[in-house]
Amino acid sequence: MSEDPRDNYAELGTDIQEILFTKEEIHQRVVELGQSITRDYAGKNPLLVGVLKGVLFFMADLLREITIPAEVDFMAISSFSSEARDQGFVRMVKDLDIPVTGRHVIFVEDVIDTGLTLNFLLRNLRAQQPASLEICVLFDKPERRLIDIPVKYLGFDLPDKFVVGYGLDYHERYRNLPFVGLLKSYVIQSVGE
Repeated sequence: MSEDPRDNYAELGTDIQEILFTKEEIHQRVVELGQSITRDYAGKNPLLVGVLKGVLFFMADLLREITIPAEVDFMAISSFSSEARDQGFVRMVKDLDIPVTGRHVIFVEDVIDTGLTLNFLLRNLRAQQPASLEICVLFDKPERRLIDIPVKYLGFDLPDKFVVGYGLDYHERYRNLPFVGLLKSYVIQSVGE
């Protein structure tokens, strides 16, 4: 009988109702995405761009699987409220340090939900005239999409449920779980009070 990975995470693990993607499943898919990017961008020195903080784990693991020269940069955004974020209104807190003009840019995202915030960020990047701009997302929630976002590199589809782990958080907790799982409803209710 195999050990339940939730047992290794004391109080965090007890808050997880169900594991949707194991550490091993995530690792295998990240390897495959890295191989695809390596093949597609050979000789192009792509710039991988992500938004802090959620993408941190995925970006680090993905970069280790890309075997060609590649650079990385991060943005940070802040929404004014959850309602503003749901409408795509965000404020740039940290812009990129590396210019994207004429570069092959891969926007790396941990999860795409409605697509509104990502659409804002992609418009911002396109205005800087990159040579190309593609999207690599580990987790996609297609049922929540309000804007069509063309994704070139896709890890997994997620159900329209609240998940945590592998960078995805709830009130800054659970990011460090190596798997992705459903959070128990009592946790969401107790923290939201």
